[in-house]
Amino acid sequence: QVQLVESGGGLVQAGGSLRLSCAASGRTINTYTMGWFRQAPGKDRDIVAAISWNGGSTYYADSVKGRFTISRDNAKNTVYLQMNSLKPEDTAVYYCAVGGRGYFSVVSTAYDYWGQGTQVSVSS
Repeated sequence: QVQLVESGGGLVQAGGSLRLSCAASGRTINTYTMGWFRQAPGKDRDIVAAISWNGGSTYYADSVKGRFTISRDNAKNTVYLQMNSLKPEDTAVYYCAVGGRGYFSVVSTAYDYWGQGTQVSVSS
């Protein structure tokens, strides 16, 4: 089992920045793909970004390309999402999740463990 705890969410004005962190415990995640997803009220949970076990491969949803950056520190068992130039449409609950071991996927069904989420609200 692995536990994931997200932090860093909050309320920010449009154009502002936030940095989300996802700390893992119970298992070392350094061989797993990690992902960030988000879910806005009344909408599906969609992938935002993903990163391979060594950071060599990354994926970004078109809506966040050029604004968000996913990174990881395997020594700290932690994954980050730096969010810049935030827009009101980025408002959602953000979740981190543990993906596949040895393969890279951006499909939510490939992710086995999920955090409780952190709320990000962007005002106009």
